[in-house]
Amino acid sequence: MAGVKFGVACLFLLLVCSVRPGASRKVEPKKDHCNKTVEIYEDVSSPEVTSINEGKPMTCWYRFRLFRGTPRDWIMRIKFKKFKVGTLVNATTCVGGYLQIVDGNTKTEVSNRRDPGVFCGEIEQPQTFISETSFVKVQFHTDNFTDQTYFTFDSRAEQQFEVYLRYGQHQELYPNRRGQPVANTYCERVFRDCRLQTCYVQSPAYPGIYPRNLHCKYYLNTRLPFIKLYIENEEFNIDGQRCENIMTCPMRPISATDCPYDYLRIYDGKDETGQIIGTFCGMGKFPYSIIGTSEDLFVEFVTSEAGPLLNTGFHFNVGNWPGHVETAGVRNGTCNWIMTSEQLTQSGDSEGIFLSVAHWYPPHTSCTYLIKGKAGEVVRLYFPSFRINRIESPIRHFDGDCGESLTIYDASWPDDSKIIKTFCDTFSKAMEKHDFVSTTESLFVRFESKTGSYSGSSLYYWAHYDFFDDRKSGEALPGTQCDETFHSWKRSYGNLRSPRNTLVYKKSASTGEDVSCTYRFITDKRVFGRVILTITNIAFKDHPYTSLPCNECWNEQIDRLQIWEPTNLNLTDGNRLGCLCKDNAKTLLPLTLVSKGDRMNVRLLVEHSHAASNYFKHPAPLFEARYQFIHGPACGPATISASNDGELHFPHKDYYMQTHYASPQYYYADSTHHQSTSAPHEQENVVRCIWELKVHKDRDLWLHVDKIKFSSRSCEDGRLEFYLPHNGGAVGAAVGAEPWMRICGENVSQAKDIPIVTNAELLNTDFEAVEDNLLSSSIFIHFYGRLPARSAFKLAWTELFHLPRNSDGSVATQRLSADCEFLCPGT
Repeated sequence: MAGVKFGVACLFLLLVCSVRPGASRKVEPKKDHCNKTVEIYEDVSSPEVTSINEGKPMTCWYRFRLFRGTPRDWIMRIKFKKFKVGTLVNATTCVGGYLQIVDGNTKTEVSNRRDPGVFCGEIEQPQTFISETSFVKVQFHTDNFTDQTYFTFDSRAEQQFEVYLRYGQHQELYPNRRGQPVANTYCERVFRDCRLQTCYVQSPAYPGIYPRNLHCKYYLNTRLPFIKLYIENEEFNIDGQRCENIMTCPMRPISATDCPYDYLRIYDGKDETGQIIGTFCGMGKFPYSIIGTSEDLFVEFVTSEAGPLLNTGFHFNVGNWPGHVETAGVRNGTCNWIMTSEQLTQSGDSEGIFLSVAHWYPPHTSCTYLIKGKAGEVVRLYFPSFRINRIESPIRHFDGDCGESLTIYDASWPDDSKIIKTFCDTFSKAMEKHDFVSTTESLFVRFESKTGSYSGSSLYYWAHYDFFDDRKSGEALPGTQCDETFHSWKRSYGNLRSPRNTLVYKKSASTGEDVSCTYRFITDKRVFGRVILTITNIAFKDHPYTSLPCNECWNEQIDRLQIWEPTNLNLTDGNRLGCLCKDNAKTLLPLTLVSKGDRMNVRLLVEHSHAASNYFKHPAPLFEARYQFIHGPACGPATISASNDGELHFPHKDYYMQTHYASPQYYYADSTHHQSTSAPHEQENVVRCIWELKVHKDRDLWLHVDKIKFSSRSCEDGRLEFYLPHNGGAVGAAVGAEPWMRICGENVSQAKDIPIVTNAELLNTDFEAVEDNLLSSSIFIHFYGRLPARSAFKLAWTELFHLPRNSDGSVATQRLSADCEFLCPGT
């Protein structure tokens, strides 16, 4: 059918060329001026006005003859020097005459012969048509031929490589630079795997005037997102002038809103089903480039059936914009992301990345990024690169502040009460390499644009995010970076370590302040509580700049762990118990310390100059320890001052046993033999007391246990143990070392025959890690009993001293009345 229609069209065309409607007889125009094949380089003018043809209809056609044997890579350049034919009415119809240009025939690869459209009106400056093929036919028609209808043109043949603006350099290397033509079309072309300078998208006949009645389709593709039309600052002339007459022919600026006739329409996708990015027409330098959201764009070029012989169309390159990175997350829609720590772990990357919106987006766009960690984690976000510009390619103009903004929320949704920072395009300063850290496991980022954009955001950023374990061993102290508090009434034992969140070391490097993390152990003074702390591991690294020895651990600028008992309200100093650094830890660990009172503090200090380089993102702990609260109200005061004699009662005489015996606030889980991290209720509850009984200097000690009661014969259910300084003292009792004497249900009879303890045995002289009470005399008493069984005992003691002897060898009994009221039996 197509061939039949074409034949009918050709037959009709030949009839039009030879028959003049309304003429009484055939009038053959001069051969030099009408209906002929034109030689190359020949000037052609409209026929002369004569009495025969004036006022009559006239049609003239001209074919252009190339040299015989000319290859297909030749094209025709036809230059219209003068032109005034017909009138363009309502910008859509040619009245009184027209010009028609047929480019191609049945033998050429492309052709518009089926419906070429028409030109009319008048030109002020010469206009050029550059054909797509080597065959061109031009036809003029006027309803009333007068001296006000005329045309003049010349022509020449050129090889394609000579038309540099159309084909570019090295055409032989890129035979499909202008796309692969679709069969049986004039201007449908397919572009694949476009890179800069390999794909030229042009209006037909570019850089000459484009034909009429076009519906061109361009299928554009790049290998990677984001596909970009490099059209910024390119000359653009689609319907830039549409003149009713030459005196009123203003140039129309480039517009994306008023294009009723000729236009270029761009779709975000493979075809016309994609979202329309914009519809453009007008004249001038195109103001911006256009970037798609994927690898494909579809471009449609439409011209009206009739129009002026004026507009030259468009030309642009296609490539991809390097603004795409693989993000370890799930995308919902075009630019809404959910990024989790699990996804980041699966990707194998230590940090996730997302970029500012690099492609086009419509007005009122909102792009969101929910960055979500696991329970106990916090999120860090920072920008290695960040620039803030004015909006350069808006789709809709906005005159107020903050046409585009980026807001960071310390939440899992855009909670305005938890805004960390907002950046605006009009007044904000970019913050590069600054850490924005959440207080919970989620951080929410939202980009908003009131204007939209053809080529990406005015806020250009390269964002990195990662996750940090922020779990605490104790209770975080508000207003501090890494201080923790451990209360006996919340958890009776557990483990602790240096901060899991290694951001504290990075922040130290940026602020110039040493890392200082204090761990406070607090029990209720009214219940006589004590703290047992065991440091199990120290893993400080060498200082990269200096190698200071650990001679004065408390005072030198080295990485160290300090332990002390605060005095009164002074929480930063007090009774020093120990200080550990890299050097002395090798010989002192594990180190167990027992508080004398109800508080103990531990402070981690890391020197700031190497904190980040040594420990940031360093997963191993700098120290590890375990703690236990002991000595409930049934125990009474932990320290018993020296006196000539006295008694120790368990339960304490001021404690009403029946009322409080099983209260969990006063009795603690046994962690001596169960060093796990399970909750206290998963361990067996016990009562555990450690008393320090002080003795006067140079005196011995006599002990007697009375009214002792255990719940069973097993030492595992209850025992009373005595530790001397050489057995480890309070520390020995805390860690379960072998005591000087142990009394339990198995050997309760031994309570009646406890040996006298000499002053030499009571003397405390071996405290390398403890720096006070160096020459004190004490015995340490440890009671252990399981609950809910009830145990009880009374311990009485008397201090002993040796009377001097007289010169005759007898005991100086005369001193008894002054120093002692009782004389021990025996020698």
